[in-house]
Amino acid sequence: MIRYEDLAEKVARYHPGASLDMIQRGYVVSAKYHKGQVRMNGEPYLTHPLEVANILAELKLDPVAVTAGLLHDVIEDTLMSPEELRKQFGDEVYQVVDGVTKIPEINLASNYQKQAENFRKMLLAMVSDIRVLFIKLADRLHNMRTLQYLPPERRQRISQETIEIYAPLAHRLGMARIRGELEDLAFSFLDPDAYQDTVSQIEKRRMVSQDFILETKRAIEGEMRLRRIPVQIESRIKRIYGVYQKMKRQKITIDEVFDFVAVRVITDSVSNCYSVLGILHTLWKPVPGRIKDYIAMPRPNLYQSLHTSVIGANGQPFEIQIRTREMHRVAEEGIAAHWKYKEGRHGVEEGEEQLRWLRQLIESQNDISDAREFLSNLKVDLYPDEVFCFTPKGEVVTLPRDATPVDFAYTIHTEVGHRCVAAKVNNRIVPLRHRIRNGEIVEVITEPDAVPSREWLGFVKTARARGKIRHWINQKEKEDAVQLGLKLMEKEAHRFRSSWKKLVRMPEMKGVLELFGLERPEDILPSVGFGTIAPRQILTGLFPERAQPHDSREAMLPRVLDRMLGRTDAPIAVQGRDEALVYRAKCCHPIPGDEIVGYITRGKGISVHSAECRTVAGLMGTNRITEVKWVNGGERRVFSVRLRITLEDRQGILADITTAISNRNTNIRESRSTTDLGSQRGKVEFTVDVADVKHLQKVMQSLRAVAGVRGVERA
Repeated sequence: MIRYEDLAEKVARYHPGASLDMIQRGYVVSAKYHKGQVRMNGEPYLTHPLEVANILAELKLDPVAVTAGLLHDVIEDTLMSPEELRKQFGDEVYQVVDGVTKIPEINLASNYQKQAENFRKMLLAMVSDIRVLFIKLADRLHNMRTLQYLPPERRQRISQETIEIYAPLAHRLGMARIRGELEDLAFSFLDPDAYQDTVSQIEKRRMVSQDFILETKRAIEGEMRLRRIPVQIESRIKRIYGVYQKMKRQKITIDEVFDFVAVRVITDSVSNCYSVLGILHTLWKPVPGRIKDYIAMPRPNLYQSLHTSVIGANGQPFEIQIRTREMHRVAEEGIAAHWKYKEGRHGVEEGEEQLRWLRQLIESQNDISDAREFLSNLKVDLYPDEVFCFTPKGEVVTLPRDATPVDFAYTIHTEVGHRCVAAKVNNRIVPLRHRIRNGEIVEVITEPDAVPSREWLGFVKTARARGKIRHWINQKEKEDAVQLGLKLMEKEAHRFRSSWKKLVRMPEMKGVLELFGLERPEDILPSVGFGTIAPRQILTGLFPERAQPHDSREAMLPRVLDRMLGRTDAPIAVQGRDEALVYRAKCCHPIPGDEIVGYITRGKGISVHSAECRTVAGLMGTNRITEVKWVNGGERRVFSVRLRITLEDRQGILADITTAISNRNTNIRESRSTTDLGSQRGKVEFTVDVADVKHLQKVMQSLRAVAGVRGVERA
């Protein structure tokens, strides 16, 4: 267990002259309020904030961060009030602790909307004070180190969150040591067998690599001594999860992992880095295509080094990394190494190039309203596989792998993206869906009257491009809906010998707005344009004595739509729209138990789709997607679903299938079948009535048990 004295000594070494009084008071208060609390491993709870503070001290963070690490759980887990914390330690420590407290757990088992909201809170906390994230990472790291004491299901959940969220965040911040340990610990709990197998393979190769590493170090040191270039030689074995991922992704053996052993040459200047690279290529033959210059083109997480892979004396390739001492420190500590020298500046400022990714991440996610897409894009942004390309002026642009000229355009500027009509790569015209490769020179051709295309959403890779395109489409659709709504309202108002301008000024308008949950008369127009409110409903509210709904053709509209659209009285509720016309989409036939979304059609109400439906996949995040949910309507209803069955072409199999369906108290509405004479296989589609997903699953289970049935799926 770390002692307070060890912590104080560590801070004093890297922060000489700093007052340790605040850290000492933080320790005393933490010990007082956590007294009597015990962790799952039986140790006093105080060990946890001490270990968190120690990790922060290893990052050489300031006394405020270390003190906040000691106190990070007192507001949430003890009786200490926020007011008392602020009074004893001041605004700065209080704000950091409060920021940590307000970041909720990112539970991947929760619904998409909740996950997205929690992610947004974390990003905002990071922007206000990056120390909040340092503490959150240190907290997660120590919890992972003691995770074996938790129940198995919690170990799995926490490890999954760690590998999908916290390790990528550490990577994005350039914090290699923390990222590596988080990944290895999470891997050991998520797949213990694969973990142990990988460890065993690493140990075998490590044993045969030891002599090779020593010989390589001696060769480099001797050559640099002759050239009078000061160097420090280090080596590292690739981390366990990194080795496993590389073997799995590239389908290779451990002997084919080029960077299993990496020799690091640390020198005193950038010019010497390049000199060392040239000298090393005289000692060993370089592997073509394996030289990477991250000094001229740093990674977005601050990482800088020269990488080269060479063929050793034994014919085995190995990697050499060349960097300055400052680059080495940043490679290990990331943004923490840079940040700690920014006295009095703790947030993400506009001029800080090294945190541009975070500003762009937050900006791009603000343009995305759909929770699923927000989470998907966030993972792309947190852990990108990057390519480097150039503007015609030679400026470096970093993009995720498979990015397109449209992504490039939006990275340059939103308006460049909106006006993009064509692109040149290496001075040659290419399609806008062209996948940019390392080293290509990209030029975007724009037109002043050009506008974004919905088709771009099918191939852009960056969250920034996707968010900007969706935002523009949403705005355009809303403008079109307002114009259409105004036209429809004027037409209906004319029947009452009035006009939209006169309607807006009527005293009855306030009651109509309250009825539909709207704030201003202007909000009526897009609702009418999108078809969620009928013009006659507004006029009926304004002129109740003159409305004749039973005599009008409009009274027949719901019944006509029911017949046209195949609407059932499905138990579906629409967020904020109790009177909306709702029907199940024919493309996917959702049933109770399916996750669903609503799509606001023009003039036909709201069509309800399965969340996995391809029809609405390209529309997620637009203004026309609305939240819907199944509700218990009391009486039992049935819903039609199509099933596609692949089967052997044998006599009597159709009779067996229909028997299996009817035995589940299920009605067959329709069937059609085809046979492939060459393969002796057939396909049959049945439309059946089921109550919900559970009922459907039982029907499909019975069908799979029929002899000769090779597959059953929803059509």
